Amino acid sequence: MTDEENRPVRRRVTLTGISSRAWEHPADRGALTALRELRGFDDVVKAFFGMWSERGFRLQFLAGAIRVDHRQYPRVYQRFAEAAATLDVAELPELYVNQDPMINGAAIGLDKPFIVITTGAVEKLDDDELRAMLGHEIGHVRSGHAVYKTIMMILTRWTTSLAWLPVGALALRGIIVAMLEWWRKAELSADRAGLLAGQDPAASLRLLMKLAGGGDLSQIDTTAFLEQAAEYESGGDLRDSIHKIGITAWSTHPVPVARAADLRKWVDSGDYARILGGDYPRRDSDGDASVADDVKAAASSYRETFTTSQDPLVGLLRKFGGGAGDLAGSAARGARDWASGRQRRDGEPES
Repeated sequence: MTDEENRPVRRRVTLTGISSRAWEHPADRGALTALRELRGFDDVVKAFFGMWSERGFRLQFLAGAIRVDHRQYPRVYQRFAEAAATLDVAELPELYVNQDPMINGAAIGLDKPFIVITTGAVEKLDDDELRAMLGHEIGHVRSGHAVYKTIMMILTRWTTSLAWLPVGALALRGIIVAMLEWWRKAELSADRAGLLAGQDPAASLRLLMKLAGGGDLSQIDTTAFLEQAAEYESGGDLRDSIHKIGITAWSTHPVPVARAADLRKWVDSGDYARILGGDYPRRDSDGDASVADDVKAAASSYRETFTTSQDPLVGLLRKFGGGAGDLAGSAARGARDWASGRQRRDGEPES
């Protein structure tokens, strides 16, 4: 028997009515809130791009990939249905398997997002890892990430097309850099959704290890991988800090070791256990969510990252005290001022 067949069957808790707010990283939720506060932004984007971009993306996979259902890739479909049921998602998005030896997945679309995973993921992930990956992509769809990620893909293409226009290209690059920062936080959110879908922390960690080193874990050690994560977070000197900025600045995803470290911190914080115990926000209360609270939480998250980071460059900035070292505090105060001003404009009492 294989290791997968010997592994005990886990009974997963169905997270009835769970809101995407339960798994969203504060910085991700704050950025989404800011985008959604641009009244009509989603409608304009969907009207402008939806007529051709989403149809084009979908047709590309309809023509050249395999659409998953109970007849095609039934194992994948079963894990997909299980992940969706655990996250209480009644209507499954379309799912495609695309020919690619790399382990990868994506949520694409504006009006009716769909999910794509690679043959590499199908072949190299066991059932628990596959469930976590599919839950990750469902998390993107439920959080509304697919809309903005699709916009990001289109803007990136435009940057190439407008390279001969310096001003236009620079403006687009500025927007792209800001959206990439959000995108990386959105990936951390989706990792949490994947863990909640599979409810197997070891499988979620193995998924990230396979993303880093391929499908064979027989010669990879979990403890050593987490040691790598710790070294990446705090090791080296200022030169390493500069290199890390270069690695991440134009990247859509945090590096796998950083994702593993963040997911581990989320579990250790107790939030994961509280959600499994039934303590989580429900979808029917999404309309009562406070914009001000989301913005404050985002600022607080960045401040905490700044004050606890072991990165040499961040440590140097902290030593400046009232200057560059107080940037995170200034951001938090600015967000609080913005939120308070917005509350007063909306007629809410000042705290």
